[in-house]
Amino acid sequence: MKKLILLIISLICSYSYSQTRIFPAVKYYGGIFEIPYAEEKPDPSLDYNMVVEVEKESEKPDSLSWALNNVARLMNLHAMGGVPKEKMHVVIVLHGGATYNVMNDEYYFKKYKVHNPNIQLFKELATAGVKILVCGQSLINRKVDRTKMVPEVKVATSMLTTLTTYQLKGYALLKF
Repeated sequence: MKKLILLIISLICSYSYSQTRIFPAVKYYGGIFEIPYAEEKPDPSLDYNMVVEVEKESEKPDSLSWALNNVARLMNLHAMGGVPKEKMHVVIVLHGGATYNVMNDEYYFKKYKVHNPNIQLFKELATAGVKILVCGQSLINRKVDRTKMVPEVKVATSMLTTLTTYQLKGYALLKF
């Protein structure tokens, strides 16, 4: 009996520590774990309106943006919770140091001597329905050529006006 109890405990522990990440909304990015025993879950009947401010650049130019990957996690977590894609309304506004992430691979390589690790992530976020904007003020301040950006990113007048506009439309503000 003692061995059986130890075996059951061992199986439970190994299951909880050996889960693999899943990617239900954004392929290859923002991997999450299923939590079948969670008592608090997203409500699939709600519309999720969120505007995400992304300010910080990656710690290293060859590293994926933690903040952009976290938006992928946000999408995946809600999808895992049963929220349909058409009820997810997510807008990213990049500014400050994060502005450099929007450079196309050629332009990014000229600046950092490495390829832009965020190129595919931008594509997957856009495919998942995320609207991606960059602050026009930051583009000018950081001397980033708007004609040399990844195509999934569009220019906004500013981060400030975009955040206030979306908040007045009822979007929840998140900052990564």
